[in-house]
Amino acid sequence: MLALEASKFNSELLTIADVMSELNWKIGFEIELIAPLGLSREDLAKAIAQQYNGTVRRIFHPESEPSMVPGTPVFHNLTLGFEVVNQQGCLIAQCVDDLTLQDDLDKTHKPKPGWYRIVSDDTRLLQLVACQADPAHSLVEVLKPIASLFATHLEEGPGGMVRVADNTGNPIAIAAPLPGERERPCELITPPIVANHREHLEILLSTASSLGFTIPAEGATHLHFDAVPLCSARVVVNLVNLLWTHGANLKRLVGTNPRCRRLKIWDQQLLTIINESDFYQLAWSDAQVLLAKLQLTKYCDFNLKNFIHSIPNKFTFEARIFPSWSDPQPIIEVAVLMEAILRYALAAPKIPFTAPLEWKVESVREFLEKLPIPEDFRSIWLSRVIDVTTK
Repeated sequence: MLALEASKFNSELLTIADVMSELNWKIGFEIELIAPLGLSREDLAKAIAQQYNGTVRRIFHPESEPSMVPGTPVFHNLTLGFEVVNQQGCLIAQCVDDLTLQDDLDKTHKPKPGWYRIVSDDTRLLQLVACQADPAHSLVEVLKPIASLFATHLEEGPGGMVRVADNTGNPIAIAAPLPGERERPCELITPPIVANHREHLEILLSTASSLGFTIPAEGATHLHFDAVPLCSARVVVNLVNLLWTHGANLKRLVGTNPRCRRLKIWDQQLLTIINESDFYQLAWSDAQVLLAKLQLTKYCDFNLKNFIHSIPNKFTFEARIFPSWSDPQPIIEVAVLMEAILRYALAAPKIPFTAPLEWKVESVREFLEKLPIPEDFRSIWLSRVIDVTTK
């Protein structure tokens, strides 16, 4: 009986692979780039807008970074980003900052005029700022609506900073000139792409290359897969166990950038919960409640947080292990590989927990042979196993 089920499962996977084109999943792409000296992410946004006869809007982009201030472990930021929309108002791309990109920048440079960020120690206050302030306004004006809300006034500080506090002196937010060259980092973000992924990426990346944008020292590419098909306790068990077993080998296979920041494996507690005897049989809503109790973080190799917590406008499974590229071909290759892993998790019976595997040609090839992946892409990845092993 088990042999019959396994045969049926493998047959189903082959059928999936046969009908697949390149990509058959709704995917959003985040590709980290660095502008050449003298240019900024705004210049890339404007160039992309020209390609689509679209327009550019200045936006706030939320980020966080470690703080050196005692009692305040994290500072939350709103940095300036740029959104490209077509004539129908549909999003084409966003060009935003990424605070993990540091090593290519000369921090001794003076701030670029007109560029600033807004900082707070409370994400709720920054959300209020994002809702009430206008990113098109200048540094000296942008926090005026916030001061009005709190019936207080703006306070000017050293270095061009502008501060808002409440009537008891508690800080609300600070607007400050952007540190030197921080206009150069650019995380190029696409909306979810349903079809013709390669063509979309080709236009965006060729535009970036024509301006001289290159790969940052810490650069990465993140893939956001629509998580609606993954909302099943069984699928989550399969996916987590697959990536726990093969994750280290996948990182070696795809060439994860060793300088990339904010990567790590999952906490053991996740493995414990999903491998309890009855977890895979739970209704999705019940499984979601259990998983939401964990201290999940987005800053890991594979981010489950967005769909476990139903993050608005980002209901995705995010794979974060890929290096940055300025050519769409390797991005399509890793996206096809990752989609095949997701489809394997969708179709398989319960996949048991197995300890992470050491790199061995035979075991990596065996894993790739199991995946429902188009044969031309399977050949690419099988040959990559040999290339990686001989390095």
